[in-house]
Formats: sequence, structure tokens, C-alpha cells
Amino acid sequence: MQTLLLNLRHVPDDEADEVRALLDANAIAFYETAPNRWGISAGAIWVRDDADAVRAKELLAEYQQGRRERGRAEWDEAKRDGTAPTWASQLRESPLRVIVILAAILGVIALSLWPLLLRG
Repeated sequence: MQTLLLNLRHVPDDEADEVRALLDANAIAFYETAPNRWGISAGAIWVRDDADAVRAKELLAEYQQGRRERGRAEWDEAKRDGTAPTWASQLRESPLRVIVILAAILGVIALSLWPLLLRG
């Protein structure tokens, strides 16, 4: 029976490619379902055999742990180097975007507080 290994919603292309390569390197039979054209499903990677599914999940867990550690190390290095994005750097790079986001936040707060202001 088929087993869902990885839902591809919000998965970067490089991660999906690395998972496919991992499965190929370990001779695990898999297939993919394509994303739905209306965005209801994002596609997935499925393992065909139940015996391979357990091994594939273990390999995926190890891969994701390594990816998480690499990502954290890169983030820590960027913070030490001063190249990590900050609020001030984003304001300098794209001020209009930051202003629009702040206006939207203030709008949501105003709409949320509007009934309380009318009451009192």
C-alpha cells in the first residue's frame, strides 16, 4: 500500500530535489502526485511499498535533522557577520513594502478595537 512521505506544500524546490535524490540513492521506489491546478493540493511524494516506507521515513527524518542543523548554522553565521536581515535593513531595502505592512497591521488593530471604542 502507498504511504505519504512528504507533502510538497511550502517545500522549497531544492529540498524536494534532495529528497528525490535521497530516495533514488537508497533504491526506494516512489512516485509523485502533481499539484492541483486550483491550489487545493500541493502535490506529494509517496512511497510504493510498506517495507520501504519505514526506511524512507527514517532517512527523511535524518535528512531533515541535518537540513535543520545546517540552516541554523547558516543563520547563526549570518547573525555573527551582520548579514542577517533585520527590521531596519528591510526598511532600507524596501520602504514601501514595510509601510504597507505596518498600515495593514494598524488597520487590523483599528478594526478590532472599533467596537470597543464605540461602546465606551
